[in-house]
Amino acid sequence: MVPFALAGLIAWAVAGLVLLIFFRGWLTDHGHQNWLWTCLAGFLWGFPGLAVMMRHDANRRRRRAR
Repeated sequence: MVPFALAGLIAWAVAGLVLLIFFRGWLTDHGHQNWLWTCLAGFLWGFPGLAVMMRHDANRRRRRAR
């Protein structure tokens, strides 16, 4: 499950950077600055998700070892 959480973190970070670097003027002109905040929120919420997935995988490994 950890690779999925990492992929999500990376996807939000890349989307945010692309919007920030290439589309910032367009976003500002059209009133869509909230798209950048959405990318930031997705990226930051990925860290608790990553922690949950790491705990989930550790518990699964522990159950399988028994």
